Amino acid sequence: MVIVHHLNNSRSQRVLWLLEELGVEYDIKRYQRDAVTMLAPATLRAVHPLGKSPVITDGELTIAESGAIVEYLVDRYGAGRLVPASGTPERLRYTYWLHYAEGSAMPPLLMKLIFDRIEKGPMPFFVRPVARAIAGKAKSSFIEPNIARHLDFMEAELGKGEWFAGREFSAADIQMSFPLEAAVARGGLDASRPKLMAFLERIHARPAYKRAVERGGEYKLLR
Repeated sequence: MVIVHHLNNSRSQRVLWLLEELGVEYDIKRYQRDAVTMLAPATLRAVHPLGKSPVITDGELTIAESGAIVEYLVDRYGAGRLVPASGTPERLRYTYWLHYAEGSAMPPLLMKLIFDRIEKGPMPFFVRPVARAIAGKAKSSFIEPNIARHLDFMEAELGKGEWFAGREFSAADIQMSFPLEAAVARGGLDASRPKLMAFLERIHARPAYKRAVERGGEYKLLR
């Protein structure tokens, strides 16, 4: 039995969705973020030394990292579903987007979250002007232009097909959901990029996505 070690409002929501798409039975072990720091609880370190989510256990196996989990579940339980055939251009695109999601799309969005918190967070009054000036400069000169460049790239790529790997929905679309949902929450993604917004509408309408949200609980990304 697959057990998803599920942290609220996190990347592990994608794992629940993938399992629902595959029709795989699974259990959920829930963890809550610290209300102040928003970090995962220390109890997750009992599952994996880094104490981060997502993590799954399947029998004696413990697997961390979203991309590795997606590849494992598709290989183990997919029976050829949700992945293009080997040797095709679609398979190459699939592999690219599967790794792009965390390797390229998420880092600037994470930096935006961190610098927003520096800019708005409590601090001694004599430090506040300097810290906020540094945070604002980092955002305006590097982080926000980088996010915009990635969003423009993704918008253009979705012009080539309804889904990221081509004409068929795949696990790469599940992997790409998190950075795009994060971009809506804090990266400026809106109706000015209609293909990306239409993609989000399509995935949110999928029955398996809805079932995953029902099982996983409230899903609201950090801003």
